[in-house]
Amino acid sequence: MKNKYTKLQLLSSAPVSQSLLAMGLPICLGMLINAFYNLADAYFVSGLGKSQLGAISVVFPLSQVVVSLGLMFGSGAASCLPRLLGAGNLQEANRTASTALYGSLLAGAAIISLFLLSLRPVLHWLGATPTIMPYALPYAKIYLAASIFNIFNVTMNNIAASEGAAKTTMSALLLSATLNIILDPFFIYQLGFGISGAAIATAISQMFSSLIYFAYIIRGKSVFSFSVQYFSLNKAILTAILGIGLPTMFFQLLTSLSISLINQAAQPFGDAAIAALGAVSRITAMETLLVFGFLKGFQPLAGFSYGAANLPRLKLCIKTALRWSNIFCLAVGLLTVLLAEPIIAQFASNADGNLEITSIGTKALQASGISFIFFGFYTLYSSLLLALGKAKAGMLLGACRQGICFIPIIWLLPKFGQLNGLIYAQPLADIMAAIITLPTATWLHKQINRIEKNSLNN
Repeated sequence: MKNKYTKLQLLSSAPVSQSLLAMGLPICLGMLINAFYNLADAYFVSGLGKSQLGAISVVFPLSQVVVSLGLMFGSGAASCLPRLLGAGNLQEANRTASTALYGSLLAGAAIISLFLLSLRPVLHWLGATPTIMPYALPYAKIYLAASIFNIFNVTMNNIAASEGAAKTTMSALLLSATLNIILDPFFIYQLGFGISGAAIATAISQMFSSLIYFAYIIRGKSVFSFSVQYFSLNKAILTAILGIGLPTMFFQLLTSLSISLINQAAQPFGDAAIAALGAVSRITAMETLLVFGFLKGFQPLAGFSYGAANLPRLKLCIKTALRWSNIFCLAVGLLTVLLAEPIIAQFASNADGNLEITSIGTKALQASGISFIFFGFYTLYSSLLLALGKAKAGMLLGACRQGICFIPIIWLLPKFGQLNGLIYAQPLADIMAAIITLPTATWLHKQINRIEKNSLNN
Protein backbone atom coordinates (compact mmCIF):
# COMPACT_ATOMS: atom_id res chain seq x y z
CA MET A 1 0.00 0.00 0.00
CA LYS A 2 3.09 2.18 0.28
CA ASN A 3 2.87 3.91 -3.10
CA LYS A 4 -0.50 2.75 -4.31
CA TYR A 5 -2.46 5.86 -3.32
CA THR A 6 -1.54 9.53 -2.99
CA LYS A 7 -2.65 11.52 0.05
CA LEU A 8 -5.60 13.03 -1.78
CA GLN A 9 -6.61 9.65 -3.22
CA LEU A 10 -6.72 8.21 0.28
CA LEU A 11 -9.12 10.97 1.26
CA SER A 12 -11.25 10.94 -1.87
CA SER A 13 -11.34 7.66 -3.79
CA ALA A 14 -9.34 4.80 -2.23
CA PRO A 15 -11.35 1.95 -0.64
CA VAL A 16 -12.57 3.07 2.79
CA SER A 17 -11.01 0.16 4.68
CA GLN A 18 -7.63 0.79 3.08
CA SER A 19 -7.88 4.53 3.69
CA LEU A 20 -8.70 4.01 7.37
CA LEU A 21 -5.79 1.61 7.76
CA ALA A 22 -3.33 3.77 5.81
CA MET A 23 -4.26 6.94 7.71
CA GLY A 24 -5.16 5.56 11.12
CA LEU A 25 -2.84 2.60 11.73
CA PRO A 26 0.48 4.51 11.57
CA ILE A 27 -0.88 7.12 14.00
CA CYS A 28 -2.15 4.34 16.28
CA LEU A 29 1.26 2.69 16.31
CA GLY A 30 2.99 6.02 16.89
CA MET A 31 0.64 6.90 19.72
CA LEU A 32 1.12 3.45 21.22
CA ILE A 33 4.87 4.02 21.35
CA ASN A 34 4.27 7.55 22.65
CA ALA A 35 2.05 6.17 25.41
CA PHE A 36 4.79 3.70 26.31
CA TYR A 37 7.13 6.56 27.09
CA ASN A 38 4.53 8.01 29.48
CA LEU A 39 4.43 4.58 31.10
CA ALA A 40 8.23 4.45 31.04
CA ASP A 41 8.36 7.62 33.16
CA ALA A 42 6.05 6.01 35.71
CA TYR A 43 7.89 2.68 35.63
CA PHE A 44 11.40 4.07 36.10
CA VAL A 45 10.35 6.75 38.60
CA SER A 46 8.49 4.15 40.68
CA GLY A 47 11.88 2.75 41.70
CA LEU A 48 12.58 6.02 43.50
CA GLY A 49 9.54 5.69 45.81
CA LYS A 50 5.80 6.22 46.06
CA SER A 51 6.14 9.99 46.66
CA GLN A 52 8.15 10.36 43.44
CA LEU A 53 5.59 8.27 41.56
CA GLY A 54 2.89 10.45 43.10
CA ALA A 55 4.78 13.55 41.91
CA ILE A 56 4.58 12.67 38.22
CA SER A 57 0.91 11.77 38.75
CA VAL A 58 0.31 15.27 40.11
CA VAL A 59 2.19 16.97 37.26
CA PHE A 60 0.48 14.86 34.59
CA PRO A 61 -2.72 16.98 34.41
CA LEU A 62 -0.61 20.15 34.23
CA SER A 63 1.19 18.78 31.20
CA GLN A 64 -2.18 18.05 29.61
CA VAL A 65 -3.22 21.69 30.02
CA VAL A 66 -0.16 22.81 28.05
CA VAL A 67 -0.71 20.17 25.37
CA SER A 68 -4.33 21.32 25.04
CA LEU A 69 -3.07 24.51 23.35
CA GLY A 70 -1.48 22.44 20.61
CA LEU A 71 -4.68 20.45 20.32
CA MET A 72 -6.79 23.60 20.14
CA PHE A 73 -4.91 24.98 17.15
CA GLY A 74 -3.91 21.64 15.62
CA SER A 75 -7.24 19.83 15.81
CA GLY A 76 -9.12 22.99 14.88
CA ALA A 77 -7.05 23.33 11.72
CA ALA A 78 -7.19 19.57 11.09
CA SER A 79 -10.98 19.71 11.01
CA CYS A 80 -11.02 22.55 8.47
CA LEU A 81 -8.15 21.51 6.24
CA PRO A 82 -9.64 18.32 4.71
CA ARG A 83 -12.83 20.21 3.85
CA LEU A 84 -10.79 23.02 2.26
CA LEU A 85 -8.78 20.49 0.27
CA GLY A 86 -11.99 18.72 -0.72
CA ALA A 87 -13.34 22.03 -2.01
CA GLY A 88 -10.05 22.75 -3.86
CA ASN A 89 -9.23 25.89 -1.81
CA LEU A 90 -5.48 25.44 -1.25
CA GLN A 91 -4.77 29.15 -0.62
CA GLU A 92 -7.16 29.26 2.33
CA ALA A 93 -5.76 25.96 3.55
CA ASN A 94 -2.23 27.44 3.62
CA ARG A 95 -3.43 30.42 5.65
CA THR A 96 -5.29 28.16 8.07
CA ALA A 97 -2.34 25.80 8.61
CA SER A 98 0.16 28.65 9.12
CA THR A 99 -2.13 30.54 11.49
CA ALA A 100 -2.63 27.40 13.56
CA LEU A 101 1.09 26.63 13.82
CA TYR A 102 2.36 30.09 14.74
CA GLY A 103 -0.66 30.84 16.90
CA SER A 104 -0.06 27.73 19.01
CA LEU A 105 3.58 28.68 19.63
CA LEU A 106 2.71 32.23 20.73
CA ALA A 107 -0.11 31.10 23.01
CA GLY A 108 2.02 28.25 24.38
CA ALA A 109 4.92 30.52 25.33
CA ALA A 110 2.53 32.79 27.26
CA ILE A 111 0.81 29.98 29.18
CA ILE A 112 4.06 28.19 30.05
CA SER A 113 5.46 31.43 31.47
CA LEU A 114 2.36 31.93 33.64
CA PHE A 115 2.57 28.41 35.04
CA LEU A 116 6.26 28.71 35.85
CA LEU A 117 5.66 31.95 37.75
CA SER A 118 2.98 30.36 39.97
CA LEU A 119 4.12 26.76 40.07
CA ARG A 120 3.95 25.93 43.79
CA PRO A 121 0.30 26.99 44.36
CA VAL A 122 -0.72 25.32 41.10
CA LEU A 123 0.86 22.01 42.14
CA HIS A 124 -0.76 22.26 45.56
CA TRP A 125 -4.17 22.68 43.91
CA LEU A 126 -3.44 19.70 41.66
CA GLY A 127 -3.13 17.47 44.71
CA ALA A 128 0.55 17.62 45.76
CA THR A 129 0.93 16.61 49.41
CA PRO A 130 3.80 17.95 51.59
CA THR A 131 5.74 14.74 50.91
CA ILE A 132 5.13 14.91 47.13
CA MET A 133 5.83 18.64 46.59
CA PRO A 134 9.68 18.44 46.88
CA TYR A 135 9.71 16.05 43.93
CA ALA A 136 6.92 17.62 41.90
CA LEU A 137 8.55 21.08 41.76
CA PRO A 138 11.85 20.19 40.00
CA TYR A 139 10.13 17.75 37.67
CA ALA A 140 7.47 20.30 36.69
CA LYS A 141 9.95 23.14 36.10
CA ILE A 142 11.97 21.19 33.55
CA TYR A 143 8.93 19.52 31.98
CA LEU A 144 7.05 22.80 31.51
CA ALA A 145 10.02 24.73 30.14
CA ALA A 146 10.45 22.11 27.41
CA SER A 147 6.72 21.88 26.66
CA ILE A 148 6.98 24.47 23.88
CA PHE A 149 8.45 21.68 21.75
CA ASN A 150 5.51 19.44 22.61
CA ILE A 151 3.04 22.16 21.62
CA PHE A 152 4.77 22.41 18.24
CA ASN A 153 4.70 18.61 17.92
CA VAL A 154 1.01 18.26 18.81
CA THR A 155 0.00 21.02 16.40
CA MET A 156 2.02 19.56 13.54
CA ASN A 157 0.84 16.04 14.39
CA ASN A 158 -2.75 17.09 13.76
CA ILE A 159 -1.98 19.12 10.64
CA ALA A 160 0.14 16.36 9.09
CA ALA A 161 -2.53 13.76 9.90
CA SER A 162 -5.18 15.94 8.24
CA GLU A 163 -3.38 15.70 4.89
CA GLY A 164 -2.82 11.97 5.15
CA ALA A 165 0.83 12.13 6.24
CA ALA A 166 0.32 9.47 8.88
CA LYS A 167 3.79 7.97 8.47
CA THR A 168 5.42 11.29 9.32
CA THR A 169 3.44 11.58 12.54
CA MET A 170 4.32 7.99 13.40
CA SER A 171 8.03 8.58 12.76
CA ALA A 172 8.05 11.66 15.00
CA LEU A 173 6.24 9.87 17.82
CA LEU A 174 8.37 6.75 17.42
CA LEU A 175 11.65 8.65 17.63
CA SER A 176 10.50 10.63 20.67
CA ALA A 177 9.24 7.56 22.52
CA THR A 178 12.28 5.41 21.78
CA LEU A 179 14.65 8.12 22.96
CA ASN A 180 12.65 8.67 26.13
CA ILE A 181 12.66 4.98 27.03
CA ILE A 182 16.45 4.84 26.48
CA LEU A 183 17.26 8.11 28.25
CA ASP A 184 14.98 7.67 31.28
CA PRO A 185 17.10 5.10 33.18
CA PHE A 186 20.30 6.82 32.04
CA PHE A 187 19.41 10.23 33.49
CA ILE A 188 17.45 8.95 36.50
CA TYR A 189 19.90 6.30 37.74
CA GLN A 190 23.20 6.34 35.83
CA LEU A 191 23.68 10.12 36.17
CA GLY A 192 21.85 10.22 39.50
CA PHE A 193 19.46 13.04 38.58
CA GLY A 194 16.48 11.27 40.15
CA ILE A 195 13.05 12.52 39.17
CA SER A 196 14.59 15.52 37.38
CA GLY A 197 16.28 13.03 35.06
CA ALA A 198 12.87 11.81 33.86
CA ALA A 199 11.93 15.37 32.91
CA ILE A 200 15.27 15.93 31.12
CA ALA A 201 14.83 12.70 29.14
CA THR A 202 11.34 13.79 28.07
CA ALA A 203 12.59 17.26 27.06
CA ILE A 204 15.36 15.86 24.84
CA SER A 205 12.95 13.37 23.27
CA GLN A 206 10.45 16.09 22.41
CA MET A 207 13.18 18.23 20.83
CA PHE A 208 14.15 15.43 18.46
CA SER A 209 10.50 14.88 17.56
CA SER A 210 10.27 18.56 16.66
CA LEU A 211 13.21 18.12 14.30
CA ILE A 212 11.22 15.53 12.32
CA TYR A 213 8.34 17.95 11.78
CA PHE A 214 10.72 20.85 11.07
CA ALA A 215 12.39 18.80 8.34
CA TYR A 216 8.94 17.87 6.99
CA ILE A 217 8.15 21.58 6.57
CA ILE A 218 11.54 22.72 5.26
CA ARG A 219 11.80 19.93 2.68
CA GLY A 220 8.37 20.81 1.26
CA LYS A 221 6.83 17.39 2.00
CA SER A 222 3.57 18.93 3.19
CA VAL A 223 0.68 19.86 0.92
CA PHE A 224 0.59 23.16 2.83
CA SER A 225 3.00 26.10 2.90
CA PHE A 226 3.92 27.28 6.42
CA SER A 227 5.00 30.83 5.70
CA VAL A 228 4.89 33.62 8.28
CA GLN A 229 3.22 35.67 5.54
CA TYR A 230 0.25 33.31 5.68
CA PHE A 231 -0.22 33.92 9.42
CA SER A 232 -3.44 35.85 9.78
CA LEU A 233 -5.79 37.10 12.48
CA ASN A 234 -8.59 37.09 9.95
CA LYS A 235 -11.90 36.55 11.73
CA ALA A 236 -13.08 33.85 9.34
CA ILE A 237 -9.88 31.80 9.74
CA LEU A 238 -9.80 32.14 13.53
CA THR A 239 -13.49 31.26 13.74
CA ALA A 240 -12.92 28.15 11.62
CA ILE A 241 -9.96 27.02 13.75
CA LEU A 242 -11.38 27.91 17.16
CA GLY A 243 -14.89 26.69 16.35
CA ILE A 244 -13.56 23.14 16.55
CA GLY A 245 -10.32 23.82 18.42
CA LEU A 246 -11.92 25.35 21.51
CA PRO A 247 -14.19 22.34 22.14
CA THR A 248 -11.19 20.03 21.68
CA MET A 249 -9.16 22.13 24.11
CA PHE A 250 -12.12 22.05 26.45
CA PHE A 251 -12.14 18.24 26.32
CA GLN A 252 -8.42 18.16 27.12
CA LEU A 253 -8.89 20.57 30.00
CA LEU A 254 -11.67 18.35 31.30
CA THR A 255 -9.24 15.43 31.18
CA SER A 256 -6.75 17.47 33.17
CA LEU A 257 -9.45 18.56 35.60
CA SER A 258 -10.70 15.01 36.09
CA ILE A 259 -7.21 13.74 36.95
CA SER A 260 -6.73 16.70 39.31
CA LEU A 261 -10.03 15.98 41.05
CA ILE A 262 -9.03 12.32 41.42
CA ASN A 263 -5.69 13.38 42.95
CA GLN A 264 -7.47 15.75 45.34
CA ALA A 265 -10.00 13.10 46.33
CA ALA A 266 -7.15 10.61 46.85
CA GLN A 267 -5.22 12.87 49.26
CA PRO A 268 -6.98 11.59 52.42
CA PHE A 269 -5.96 8.04 51.47
CA GLY A 270 -2.23 8.85 51.22
CA ASP A 271 0.57 8.91 48.65
CA ALA A 272 0.00 5.23 47.76
CA ALA A 273 -3.52 5.98 46.52
CA ILE A 274 -2.30 8.95 44.44
CA ALA A 275 0.51 6.82 43.00
CA ALA A 276 -1.80 3.88 42.22
CA LEU A 277 -4.48 5.96 40.53
CA GLY A 278 -1.79 7.90 38.66
CA ALA A 279 -0.43 4.64 37.26
CA VAL A 280 -3.95 3.59 36.25
CA SER A 281 -4.45 6.95 34.49
CA ARG A 282 -1.33 6.38 32.41
CA ILE A 283 -2.30 2.80 31.53
CA THR A 284 -5.81 3.79 30.48
CA ALA A 285 -4.33 6.76 28.59
CA MET A 286 -2.37 4.26 26.49
CA GLU A 287 -5.58 2.41 25.64
CA THR A 288 -7.54 5.57 24.85
CA LEU A 289 -4.69 7.00 22.76
CA LEU A 290 -4.91 4.00 20.46
CA VAL A 291 -8.57 4.80 19.82
CA PHE A 292 -7.82 8.51 19.41
CA GLY A 293 -5.00 7.66 17.01
CA PHE A 294 -7.32 5.59 14.84
CA LEU A 295 -9.91 8.37 14.92
CA LYS A 296 -7.29 10.88 13.81
CA GLY A 297 -7.17 8.89 10.60
CA PHE A 298 -10.96 8.63 10.53
CA GLN A 299 -11.66 12.35 11.03
CA PRO A 300 -10.00 13.76 7.88
CA LEU A 301 -11.58 10.99 5.81
CA ALA A 302 -15.03 11.81 7.21
CA GLY A 303 -14.46 15.57 6.91
CA PHE A 304 -13.23 15.32 3.31
CA SER A 305 -16.18 13.14 2.29
CA TYR A 306 -18.62 15.55 3.93
CA GLY A 307 -16.94 18.60 2.33
CA ALA A 308 -17.02 16.90 -1.08
CA ALA A 309 -20.71 15.94 -0.55
CA ASN A 310 -19.79 12.27 -0.96
CA LEU A 311 -22.31 11.03 1.60
CA PRO A 312 -22.31 7.32 0.63
CA ARG A 313 -18.56 7.25 1.28
CA LEU A 314 -19.08 9.10 4.57
CA LYS A 315 -21.66 6.55 5.75
CA LEU A 316 -19.42 3.63 4.83
CA CYS A 317 -16.54 5.30 6.63
CA ILE A 318 -18.64 5.67 9.82
CA LYS A 319 -19.89 2.08 9.65
CA THR A 320 -16.41 0.62 9.19
CA ALA A 321 -14.75 2.78 11.85
CA LEU A 322 -17.51 2.05 14.35
CA ARG A 323 -17.21 -1.70 13.88
CA TRP A 324 -13.44 -1.71 14.20
CA SER A 325 -13.31 0.57 17.25
CA ASN A 326 -16.00 -1.40 19.10
CA ILE A 327 -14.23 -4.72 18.50
CA PHE A 328 -10.94 -3.26 19.66
CA CYS A 329 -12.39 -1.73 22.84
CA LEU A 330 -14.19 -4.95 23.73
CA ALA A 331 -11.01 -7.02 23.37
CA VAL A 332 -8.76 -4.56 25.21
CA GLY A 333 -11.31 -3.99 27.96
CA LEU A 334 -11.61 -7.70 28.70
CA LEU A 335 -7.83 -8.18 28.66
CA THR A 336 -7.42 -5.26 31.05
CA VAL A 337 -9.83 -6.85 33.52
CA LEU A 338 -8.03 -10.21 33.35
CA LEU A 339 -4.45 -8.85 33.55
CA ALA A 340 -4.98 -5.88 35.87
CA GLU A 341 -2.98 -7.22 38.82
CA PRO A 342 0.24 -8.21 36.98
CA ILE A 343 0.14 -4.94 35.02
CA ILE A 344 -0.16 -2.76 38.13
CA ALA A 345 2.47 -4.85 39.92
CA GLN A 346 5.06 -3.62 37.40
CA PHE A 347 4.65 -0.07 38.71
CA ALA A 348 4.65 -1.04 42.38
CA SER A 349 7.30 -3.75 42.67
CA ASN A 350 10.15 -1.31 43.38
CA ALA A 351 8.20 1.30 45.33
CA ASP A 352 7.71 1.53 49.07
CA GLY A 353 4.09 0.70 49.92
CA ASN A 354 3.96 -1.65 46.94
CA LEU A 355 1.25 -3.94 48.35
CA GLU A 356 -1.11 -1.00 48.94
CA ILE A 357 -0.40 0.44 45.49
CA THR A 358 -1.05 -2.95 43.87
CA SER A 359 -4.30 -3.51 45.77
CA ILE A 360 -5.78 -0.08 44.95
CA GLY A 361 -4.46 -0.04 41.38
CA THR A 362 -5.75 -3.50 40.51
CA LYS A 363 -9.31 -2.72 41.56
CA ALA A 364 -9.24 0.63 39.72
CA LEU A 365 -7.80 -0.86 36.53
CA GLN A 366 -10.38 -3.66 36.47
CA ALA A 367 -13.19 -1.12 36.78
CA SER A 368 -11.62 0.93 34.00
CA GLY A 369 -11.39 -2.14 31.76
CA ILE A 370 -15.12 -2.80 32.08
CA SER A 371 -16.07 0.76 31.11
CA PHE A 372 -13.49 0.87 28.28
CA ILE A 373 -15.72 -1.52 26.33
CA PHE A 374 -17.97 1.49 25.54
CA PHE A 375 -15.16 3.97 24.85
CA GLY A 376 -14.92 3.51 21.07
CA PHE A 377 -18.66 4.05 20.59
CA TYR A 378 -19.04 7.44 22.22
CA THR A 379 -15.58 8.72 21.25
CA LEU A 380 -16.22 8.02 17.57
CA TYR A 381 -19.41 10.08 17.54
CA SER A 382 -17.93 13.03 19.42
CA SER A 383 -15.00 12.97 16.95
CA LEU A 384 -17.37 12.65 13.99
CA LEU A 385 -19.44 15.65 15.03
CA LEU A 386 -16.30 17.78 15.22
CA ALA A 387 -15.04 16.47 11.86
CA LEU A 388 -18.34 17.51 10.25
CA GLY A 389 -18.08 21.00 11.75
CA LYS A 390 -20.92 20.48 14.27
CA ALA A 391 -18.97 22.07 17.11
CA LYS A 392 -21.74 22.59 19.67
CA ALA A 393 -23.08 19.05 19.49
CA GLY A 394 -19.57 17.60 19.45
CA MET A 395 -18.58 19.73 22.42
CA LEU A 396 -21.57 18.67 24.49
CA LEU A 397 -21.09 14.99 23.74
CA GLY A 398 -17.35 15.12 24.31
CA ALA A 399 -17.86 16.90 27.62
CA CYS A 400 -19.99 14.10 29.05
CA ARG A 401 -17.31 11.58 29.97
CA GLN A 402 -14.98 13.78 32.02
CA GLY A 403 -17.16 16.77 32.64
CA ILE A 404 -20.94 16.71 32.72
CA CYS A 405 -21.13 13.17 34.08
CA PHE A 406 -17.81 12.89 35.91
CA ILE A 407 -17.60 16.08 37.99
CA PRO A 408 -20.75 15.57 40.09
CA ILE A 409 -19.87 11.87 40.51
CA ILE A 410 -16.32 12.55 41.77
CA TRP A 411 -17.64 15.10 44.23
CA LEU A 412 -20.35 12.86 45.64
CA LEU A 413 -19.32 9.21 45.33
CA PRO A 414 -16.12 9.28 47.48
CA LYS A 415 -18.09 10.93 50.29
CA PHE A 416 -20.36 7.90 50.51
CA GLY A 417 -18.19 5.09 49.18
CA GLN A 418 -14.80 6.31 50.46
CA LEU A 419 -11.94 4.80 48.41
CA ASN A 420 -14.29 2.52 46.45
CA GLY A 421 -16.34 5.56 45.49
CA LEU A 422 -13.18 7.18 44.14
CA ILE A 423 -12.20 4.06 42.20
CA TYR A 424 -15.57 3.66 40.46
CA ALA A 425 -16.22 7.35 39.72
CA GLN A 426 -14.65 7.47 36.24
CA PRO A 427 -16.01 4.07 35.06
CA LEU A 428 -19.52 5.11 36.09
CA ALA A 429 -19.15 8.38 34.16
CA ASP A 430 -17.95 6.40 31.11
CA ILE A 431 -21.07 4.24 31.12
CA MET A 432 -23.34 7.27 31.49
CA ALA A 433 -21.59 8.95 28.53
CA ALA A 434 -22.23 5.88 26.36
CA ILE A 435 -25.94 5.95 27.24
CA ILE A 436 -26.16 9.66 26.32
CA THR A 437 -24.42 8.96 22.98
CA LEU A 438 -27.21 6.66 21.75
CA PRO A 439 -29.82 9.35 20.95
CA THR A 440 -27.10 11.69 19.65
CA ALA A 441 -25.89 9.05 17.18
CA THR A 442 -29.46 8.42 16.03
CA TRP A 443 -30.01 12.15 15.45
CA LEU A 444 -26.76 12.49 13.47
CA HIS A 445 -27.57 9.61 11.13
CA LYS A 446 -31.00 11.10 10.46
CA GLN A 447 -29.30 14.39 9.55
CA ILE A 448 -26.92 12.68 7.12
CA ASN A 449 -29.73 10.67 5.52
CA ARG A 450 -31.84 13.81 5.09
CA ILE A 451 -28.98 15.67 3.41
CA GLU A 452 -28.35 12.70 1.12
CA LYS A 453 -32.05 12.46 0.20
CA ASN A 454 -32.25 16.19 -0.60
CA SER A 455 -29.11 15.94 -2.71
CA LEU A 456 -30.59 13.05 -4.73
CA ASN A 457 -33.89 14.88 -5.21
CA ASN A 458 -32.10 17.98 -6.51
